[in-house]
Amino acid sequence: MRVVAGIYGGRTLTAPRGGSTRPTSDRVREAVFSIIGSVEGLDVLDLFAGSGALGIEALSRGAASATFVDSSRAALAAIRANTAMVDDAGCVRIVAADWQAALRAERAAGRRYGLCLLDPPYSVLPRITGRLGPALASVLQADATLVVEHAAAAGPLEIDDLLVIARTDHTYGGTGIAVMRIGTSG
Repeated sequence: MRVVAGIYGGRTLTAPRGGSTRPTSDRVREAVFSIIGSVEGLDVLDLFAGSGALGIEALSRGAASATFVDSSRAALAAIRANTAMVDDAGCVRIVAADWQAALRAERAAGRRYGLCLLDPPYSVLPRITGRLGPALASVLQADATLVVEHAAAAGPLEIDDLLVIARTDHTYGGTGIAVMRIGTSG
């Protein structure tokens, strides 16, 4: 696994130990960033960060900052190892918490993100989709982009309580990608 493009392009990334994390493949990350286009200057939230590969890819391509959220010790160790190469400018925050606690804390701190990269375990996603939209709405900037990786076999993903302005769905083998431009009410 490596950073695909940008200033850190070609650098090797570490995957978390164990089988509980499914890192996003280089091919899928390349496709995601081709679809969303420029991330220059955006603040990025990498939720269920795993190895941190998606957020690091965004930083490599010009994002201003990235906040990595995960609750797994193995994932947090991999994120720390992988972000060591990019945190020279203080652009990295690592949050050791579950997704709900992290989003509550981000909302309370008044943080807003222009890009949210969401790659939860495929088995978890169906259980959280009903709660995800309202929690994300409070931390997304107006006209933010939300990228959700999910099992392609599950079909198109729906996230309630988000105003979706534009949406595209893509499939890469067993991986589905939903890219949504989100409007927010505040």
